[in-house]
Amino acid sequence: MNPIRIDSEILGGTPCFAGTRVPVRTLFDHLIAGDSMQLFLEDFPTVSREMAVAALEMGLSALEARAEVIEPAHR
Repeated sequence: MNPIRIDSEILGGTPCFAGTRVPVRTLFDHLIAGDSMQLFLEDFPTVSREMAVAALEMGLSALEARAEVIEPAHR
């Protein structure tokens, strides 16, 4: 199951956790602010730990897929 849904009828198409109105960005904002995953989950009980971890893994996979490979300089 995809933990993220984009529906034009929910928050204007903002990516949200599936079955909720919680924007995925809110998880990243909490983590960037130094909050723990546990605090995020307590603040948004409609989001499961599995959904949050899956969203982070999706973000990491997307980053890795787009990352530029830099070859070490030959000396």
